[in-house]
Amino acid sequence: MRIAPLLAAVSLLASLSAAPAFAADKPAAEKADEKKADDAGQFPPLPADKTIRQSARIGGRLLAYEATVGTLSVRDEKGKEIGQVVYTAYTVPGADYRRPVTFAFNGGPGAASVYLNLGAVGPKRVQFGAQGDAPSDLPVAVDNPNSWLDFTDLVFIDPIGTGFSRSLVDEAETKKAFYANDPDVKYLSKVVYDWLVKAGRLRSPKYIMGESYGGYRAPRIAYELQSQIGVGVNGLIMVSPYLDPASGDDATALSPLPWVVNLPSMAAAELERQGRLTPQAMAEIEAYARGEFATDLLRGRTDQAAVARIVARVSQLTGLDPALVQKLGGRVDIGTYLREVRRSTGTIGSVYDSNVTGFDPFPWAAERKSNDPILDALIAPTTSAMVDFVTREVGWKTDARFNALSYAVNAAWDRGKPEDTPVQDLRKAIAVDPRMAVMIVHGWDDLSCPYFASRLIVDQMPAFGTAERIKLSVYPGGHMFYSRNDSGAQFKADAQALYRTR
Repeated sequence: MRIAPLLAAVSLLASLSAAPAFAADKPAAEKADEKKADDAGQFPPLPADKTIRQSARIGGRLLAYEATVGTLSVRDEKGKEIGQVVYTAYTVPGADYRRPVTFAFNGGPGAASVYLNLGAVGPKRVQFGAQGDAPSDLPVAVDNPNSWLDFTDLVFIDPIGTGFSRSLVDEAETKKAFYANDPDVKYLSKVVYDWLVKAGRLRSPKYIMGESYGGYRAPRIAYELQSQIGVGVNGLIMVSPYLDPASGDDATALSPLPWVVNLPSMAAAELERQGRLTPQAMAEIEAYARGEFATDLLRGRTDQAAVARIVARVSQLTGLDPALVQKLGGRVDIGTYLREVRRSTGTIGSVYDSNVTGFDPFPWAAERKSNDPILDALIAPTTSAMVDFVTREVGWKTDARFNALSYAVNAAWDRGKPEDTPVQDLRKAIAVDPRMAVMIVHGWDDLSCPYFASRLIVDQMPAFGTAERIKLSVYPGGHMFYSRNDSGAQFKADAQALYRTR
């Protein structure tokens, strides 16, 4: 997921974004070694890789697989170990080299891969991201019928500072080596390569999957693997991707793009509340957004007829009070929309799915003082379920803290100059490999990474011989649309069709 800008000022939950994993019943000698390491100012060693056998009912049949928790070293140009990346891999034994392997990354920056693992495509799942989910829900993982393990092995990678992955250098060097766009892509691409070598899978078909800021990573990692490391990628799956920072932020003085990009997702949520959300209805709204709406925005405030048209249509599409929309000149920012569309009920919507709500703890404050309803509700069950799986089920014992979502990493991140680098790298990766397929998927209601930005980006890209090279699908739901069973099932079906063609 992407930690949305409107939440950046609300950092009180940083200390709650993870929970410690307790290493019970460690041998005395191991405890003594860790104490020596602490006294020497070093990190205690992480456990050796460990594999267990499990099974889950997926695709209507019982599938046996191996689950591995392991570590890969990150080294600088002189060979010094500067970081340790922890991964979770699910592989089906007995398959030959032709079985695909998919590497999955979440975003943030600062998010572990637990959300794609336990929410979307892993063999087990924990419910989160829907209306009514709560931090006190039992963190019990059950078989995931929408898992992709029946057609691809899965490797979930936690970047440095997330999950159990950690830097071994000081704060300044950590930021330089790990917490910036370009270094992040380079070391994670090497991690993918190292896993392939370690597992003997260089001959297998390879796919890169990224959610949110992970969608920013995915095309850049694919191109880095292609052009620098020497590993071909068969396909890219970008889930609610954050592709073009320049088109999604409302800091520009002239461009109507931020308003154009956000309006369809606001309208989709209103249609869903009315039970009228269909692709046909959304096609009409998209035509308005990129046509009359964009044109009227560019006419400016002096064209009173244009302003009146915008106010009337935006009020109707969003369900907001026309008086409020008039005050905003028809330019409804995300924060205002999420708070005002349900002002009368004292609830506030999530930026990840505006139809998932929570009570506003400070409803009379001039500005929002609460964190996101989905973020607040998912940290506890995902963290507890993942730590329980790693430490109790797999038996990979560690005292290290598990960071499901690190606000500290997000705050330290050097985003550089906003530009469309992932789109540029996506174009180059597709152009150089005529066999590589791309799948971009979104939820209608997502305002963190609105689907319409991807629609506009894809429409501006070359055909690359055939329009089928890039498939864009939008499902009911929000940023984590896969939390809805029907959307998760359709997502799997679409992905399975893509894998069959490679």
